[in-house]
Amino acid sequence: MASNMMKLTVAKRIEEPGGIVRLTLVDASGAALPAFEAGAHLDLHLQDGQIDLWRQYSLCSDPQEQSFYEIGVLLDPKSRGGSIAVHRLATVGAQFDVEGPRNHFPLDETARKTVLLGGGIGITPMLAMAQRLHRLGRDFTLHFCTRSSEVTAFKTMIADAPWASNVVFHFDDQAEEQRLNLKRDLPPPAKDVHLYVCGPQGFMDWVINTAEAAGHASANVHREYFSADVDQSGDGFDVVAKRSGITVRVEAGNTIAKALAQAGVKIEVKCEEGVCGTCVTDVLEGTPDHRDKFLTDEEREEGTMICACCSRASSSTLVLDI
Repeated sequence: MASNMMKLTVAKRIEEPGGIVRLTLVDASGAALPAFEAGAHLDLHLQDGQIDLWRQYSLCSDPQEQSFYEIGVLLDPKSRGGSIAVHRLATVGAQFDVEGPRNHFPLDETARKTVLLGGGIGITPMLAMAQRLHRLGRDFTLHFCTRSSEVTAFKTMIADAPWASNVVFHFDDQAEEQRLNLKRDLPPPAKDVHLYVCGPQGFMDWVINTAEAAGHASANVHREYFSADVDQSGDGFDVVAKRSGITVRVEAGNTIAKALAQAGVKIEVKCEEGVCGTCVTDVLEGTPDHRDKFLTDEEREEGTMICACCSRASSSTLVLDI
């Protein structure tokens, strides 16, 4: 989906349980917003004093609705500044520069059976998917996993939805049989059965690995990481920016994007964790050491692209088309 630059206004702010704020964003003139598909996200530009960041937030509103967008943002205790800035700045009437919608997590609307699995704030794209699947009359189940009922966001929204009966809540602090049991809760593998998972990295890795071990094809286990731990360890290597005529050294603890920026070669970076795909750059020579959560297994095997914000090199030199 094409990216659009907009200035959007916060029309409503709802404090959800669990440190999540739900924001309704509109065009101040009342104009219709660009259409989006379930699974899409927005890029918000956060500027305030020393803060100058782009961060990605999944759309949780109905894709049918074009008068507003809705997102949910967790106040993350491990925040690198983004979620703290949103919670501080996003008051009613505040304006943000926004790019999008963009979709790296598209919904296969032809599936016979769809299972949505959201952990914590990872529920946000699943809400848009649930609304779309209900509108299409598709067979789906949404599993929503949180620490406890008291910190579960969007409960009122879900309770009022015509698809509320499709949602199964799982709370970590309740009886074992009430928690998510993948052996019990995943359907048998089939070509027309699709799974979607979003949430903390440990939750996602558990779901993905269990599903694939049970026989679900990797292509049918769709995933979107909203954050990832970045490993910057390893031997240093050289990066040649071929079109720019610049060569830089990337030592442990540094990144390709930062090393190139220090030499005057700018690669656009937003998430800095290898989850959004903004910094994907073509590789002309050398072997990438992929440490992102964005590229598919097939793209990694091809070795022709790299996420410059986090990935490294297995070879002594990488030649990039930049």
